[in-house]
Parts: sequence; structure tokens; C-alpha cells
Amino acid sequence: MGLFDIFKRKNQNEHEHPEQVDGSELISAEQSQAAESDAAQSEMTSAVSTEQSTASTETAIASASESASPQVNEGSTAMESEATTSESTTEATSETAASAEKIKSESVTVATEESASAKQSEESEQETMQAAEQKYEHGLSKSRSSFGQSLNRLFANFRSVDEAFFDDLEDTLIQADVGVNTATDISDQLRDAVRLNNIKNRNEVQNFIVQKLVEIYDVPDQQSMELQQNPDGPTVILMIGVNGAGKTTTIGKLANQYRSEGKKVLVAAADTFRAGAIEQLAEWARRDQVDIVQKPEGSDPASVVFDAVKRAKDEDYDILLVDTAGRLQNKVNLMKELEKMNKIIQREIPGAPQEVLLVIDATVGQNALTQAKLFRDVADITGIVLTKLDGTAKGGIVLAIKQDLGIPVKYVGLGEGVNDLQTFNPEEFVYGLFKGLIKE
Repeated sequence: MGLFDIFKRKNQNEHEHPEQVDGSELISAEQSQAAESDAAQSEMTSAVSTEQSTASTETAIASASESASPQVNEGSTAMESEATTSESTTEATSETAASAEKIKSESVTVATEESASAKQSEESEQETMQAAEQKYEHGLSKSRSSFGQSLNRLFANFRSVDEAFFDDLEDTLIQADVGVNTATDISDQLRDAVRLNNIKNRNEVQNFIVQKLVEIYDVPDQQSMELQQNPDGPTVILMIGVNGAGKTTTIGKLANQYRSEGKKVLVAAADTFRAGAIEQLAEWARRDQVDIVQKPEGSDPASVVFDAVKRAKDEDYDILLVDTAGRLQNKVNLMKELEKMNKIIQREIPGAPQEVLLVIDATVGQNALTQAKLFRDVADITGIVLTKLDGTAKGGIVLAIKQDLGIPVKYVGLGEGVNDLQTFNPEEFVYGLFKGLIKE
């Protein structure tokens, strides 16, 4: 199922069942029934096993009784023997029944506990998914409202799909920060659809536009969107970006996430030029209860990185997060600093850094593309962290980054809280951005 089909299904579920965001409750009910069925089947199996055990015991007792009772001439001896055998049989049967009842009870208890554990795990997973969905929906509310208003203005005086409409469409998409290339591409695709598929009415045209925007993130390379790990030693993540984009804050939030997962985390304060950067990162390290490598302001950033890498190796840290300077005013110096850091990291830990994440402030709109292109010239960027997405109506920049740069967005900031840095999820993103914009 394509991303647009998933989006339409979720949109339809929301329309038909506003109290139920998705089908998780139905899934939970089905799984609960399945767990109850498993428990019942386990109980039946235990009961059958018990009956077989009881029958086998009775047979053995009867056989033992026959072979162990010699023929006697005196009636009293026979009666005593029979009474003794009867008592023995009764006791054995009682013990067997008690044992079977205990086995049955234990079996039912285990099955019930397993069912409860599975149900609890499923409920926890559903709660996590719903929490992420709510964060996307709430965090993208400004951008969604902006898209809706833009489309409403576009179609306010809609009469036909003519050249004037195509011009207005391109202007609308560019103003929504989806990028010039994306706007032109969608306009050209709409021209072809009008000519080949005779798309003409307002709803068909609006749905076509939304579908093409959604499909920009269809069939993503999921592996490229996940942070790469180093199985043989510390995973090194180098954070780059202009001052003020949110690098240090992002490091603090990532450090908290990794520590919560049980990882041993170290941060390196290699942004030694920005006033207050070291103190800010040190405060995050204190809050997150992780370790930090730092030197006085103005120190050589490469020396901080060297000390951090050495400590990460010697003390078996799982994650090393490196903060860097973001001075685009002097591109040459920035390039030299990053090259020097990379050489040190690669020399000490082969294959590192595993990630070079570019942190971009979503509120700057199209300037984000300019920043990304400049940093791409000085560093091998593996992914983008888009911060402050909840505070802007320019959520379309995510589409522009994907279309124009081909660099995967790996994290998005959907709030100021420490847990509001979310792994980028294309499904939740497009739903949060375009929810309600499909016309039936």
C-alpha cells in the first residue's frame, strides 16, 4: 500500500470515527480475543493431560493390586487385603486428582499471565504510537493551517484548469516553502493529468495536488533514515549547523534519549568559540546525567574531539555526541576545522563518524536550503535534524529538502520538551501536514 493510500485511509477513519484515530482499538480487541483463545486452549490441553494421567494411574494401581494380592484361604485375610487395597487406591486417586488440579491451576495461571503480559505490551506499543501521532498532529498544526488556507485561496475563484490557474498553483506552492523545483514539477504533472485523464473539477484537482505532495516521501529508504550504529565500539555522531539552529539543544535531547535506552553517553563541547556554548552543553549533560569533555572557551576544537574520542574508547562508551561551531561567515576556516576533526575521529575509530547530522531551524524556510547546500560543500552530511517545526507555518520545507537535496530528514523537533525530538516518520508527517485536505 502506497503512502497516499495509507494517508487516505487514516483520513477516512478520522472522518468516520473521530474518537478513534486509527484501527488500534480493533487490533487490540482481536489480539485480546486471540490471547483468551490461547489460554482456553492451554486449559483444555491441561485437562486432557490430567485425565490421561489419572486413567494411567488407576490402571497401574489396579494391576499392582492384582499381582500383589496372593490367594488366601481365610475370608478375613482376603477382606483385610481388599480393604487395604481399596484404601491405597482411594489415596492414590485422591493424590493424583490433587496433583492434576494443581497442574491445571498452574497451567491456567501461566496462560493468564502470558496473555496479560502480551496485552500489556501491545497496549504500551499502541500508546507510544498514538503519542507520536498526536505530537506530529499538534506540532504541524500551524503548517497544516497554512497549507489549508493556501489551497482555499487558490480555489476560492476556481473556474477551470487554465494557464492562469497553473501560475497561481506554482506561486501558492512556492509560498508554502515546498521549493521552486517541487512547485514546477507538480504543475507539470497536473498539466499531463488534465490532458490525459481529463481531470477538471475542483475536488479532483485538489486531491491530485495533495497526492503528489504526499508521494514525495513515498517508498522512503527506511535504512537511510535510521541512525547508523557502530557495533565494534563507540558510535560517533557529529552535529553541525549554523549558530542558533539548535545544535546544542538537540544534543541534549538525543543524549537523554540514549541514556533512557540504557546507553552510556559522552558529549564533547567542541564549539569553543560561541559565547556560552560550553556552559549550555554542560548544563544539558548535568540534567541528562551523562558525562562531558570540555576545555576553556577559545581552545582548539580538535583537541576537545581528540580527548573525547580517547575517553570514549578507553571507558567503553556507547555513544559520543560532538557539538561543533557553526560560523558560516568564514567558510574556509569552518571547512578546515571539520576536516581536522574528521581526521582525528577516523584515525582513532575506523568508520567513524557514523553520522554527520545537519541541524536546521525550520522557521527560516527557504534559507534552510541555502544553509544545507553550503554545509554539504564542507561536510559529508548523512541526515538532517529539522528543529522548531512546531513554531512555523513552513512545514513544506521538509518536502523541499527531500526533493532538492536528497538528504534524509532523520529527526524533527515538534516542541520544546526534552521528549519532543521525534524520529522522522513519513506517515505521521504527511498525515499531520495534510490531514483534512482531501476532498470527497
